[in-house]
Amino acid sequence: MTDDRTLMRAHISALYVHDDRGRMTHVNEPRGQRAPRFFLGSTVHGVEWRVRDDVDDRQLLLELQAAAEHSAVPREDALEPLHSNRFEEILSRSAPVQRIWTGPAFVFPEQLASRTRAVLVTDANAEVLRPHLAPWIPDVTQNPPLFGVLHDGAAVAACCSVRRTPVAHEAGVETVPEFRGRGYAGEAVSAWARAVRELGVIPLYSTSWSNVASRAVARKLGLRLFGSDLHLT
Repeated sequence: MTDDRTLMRAHISALYVHDDRGRMTHVNEPRGQRAPRFFLGSTVHGVEWRVRDDVDDRQLLLELQAAAEHSAVPREDALEPLHSNRFEEILSRSAPVQRIWTGPAFVFPEQLASRTRAVLVTDANAEVLRPHLAPWIPDVTQNPPLFGVLHDGAAVAACCSVRRTPVAHEAGVETVPEFRGRGYAGEAVSAWARAVRELGVIPLYSTSWSNVASRAVARKLGLRLFGSDLHLT
């Protein structure tokens, strides 16, 4: 089994494009926006932290490293939203912190549901994404595999690989508001994870701590919390 710190490294690589120094440059998406100035991923097996390619002050880097290493947690049930105060204080010396984002990162269990109502969406049947999830149509070719759960022939929930590397894919999922709470998102995510694993790639699922619905999907699928993320821009 892959240890949690290794999973965190795969997670970070899927989230952000890095330069040859290991510094983050952009979000790992087509036309992705600039990466945050600082990222911290905490696990029970240690922490991983990254800075953007324009963060070069040596003293600032040393202080970020010390603060990051102090954030390691002793056990899985201690993983919780990471406190940003110390990192804000350090980064604010060079420029004000404009955005803070924090959330949990999950890994899928070994056993995944073999049967769901989700269908693989390809170029041949992409019209099922209309009318509810039409903005997802480009993802059919850009971010496969994409699975949808249909209601009256139209997709009302979808999941695909929104960020991807040869090692790991990150799930992106959406359910049409009026169809939420019926288990559709979980079925789409489960089918997606099974397909990604069949490609020999690790399926990962992350969200924000404030996204109650997304965390509920993770809970219902029995996903295991392996890390806590902090992003500061």
